[in-house]
Amino acid sequence: MAKDPFVGTVIAGYSILDRVGEGGTAVVYRAEHPEHGAVALKILKDKLRQDKTAVTRFLREAQFGGRVVHPKVVRTIDAGQSPEGYHFLAIEWAPGDILEGYAKRNAPLKSDEVTAIILQIADAVYAAHATGVVHRDLKPENLMYDPASRNVKLLDFGIAMATDAAADDRLTRAGFFVGTLMYVAPEALSGEVVTAAADQYSLGTIAYLLMTGVLPYTAKTPRDMFTQLLTQSPIALNKAVQGITYPSGVESVVMKALAKAPADRFPDVLAFAKALEIALQGVDGASSGEGGLVSRMKGLFGLKS
Repeated sequence: MAKDPFVGTVIAGYSILDRVGEGGTAVVYRAEHPEHGAVALKILKDKLRQDKTAVTRFLREAQFGGRVVHPKVVRTIDAGQSPEGYHFLAIEWAPGDILEGYAKRNAPLKSDEVTAIILQIADAVYAAHATGVVHRDLKPENLMYDPASRNVKLLDFGIAMATDAAADDRLTRAGFFVGTLMYVAPEALSGEVVTAAADQYSLGTIAYLLMTGVLPYTAKTPRDMFTQLLTQSPIALNKAVQGITYPSGVESVVMKALAKAPADRFPDVLAFAKALEIALQGVDGASSGEGGLVSRMKGLFGLKS
């Protein structure tokens, strides 16, 4: 594989050490700065430098990331355009792993770990809501998790929305939606303005994944997923994977967060997280039937013993 051209160079005072990831619009590097120390440096892809929408969303991530200041939100350090014309965003370097990878390797998790993770995410998202920001792309891929400390950090406000913005600035074009289909709330599919309740739905989906190892819909294609979200109820928690069951009170809490109508969900994300914490008290984890939970989950994710 050819060496990344940015590795070993200095951009806007940041010495780029290695490449750590890539998304649809930007590449992420581990970098060092004389004043800021270790950071994660995001650089907008060269092909998008003239794309006004991509640049606007990149800048919006810096704007909203700086607006939401909370211990469980990755801190925005710096943003701008280098003398060479590269748009960059420097954020706090958070130790750990992307939660998505951890969940795929280890779910279903023990109940105390699920509680710790969901409470922290809810705390971070609630802080965003308190500043008038709806994340709109809450998913395991946008969460850093350190299993040793059980510390969670929320990141990526690239498609966040300000609830106090003018209506014309908040509406998505008819027939379009933003977010990740597997975690997006049903009401977002209309392309209309979503509220904080949409983030609660996404958090409920994350909890469902951590507790079962699967998602609440079984669609195989984006089209099927779109249809199921609009026309079908999510699979009940205790019917997600054969042999994985929780007390009925736990299932009720998770499914309430996944209600199709925003008004049928909890008043806010913290109310959901606290209700789940209470419901899971004394529950060691998902009970499993004959055949072994670990073996079934390894088979589900194609893992070897």
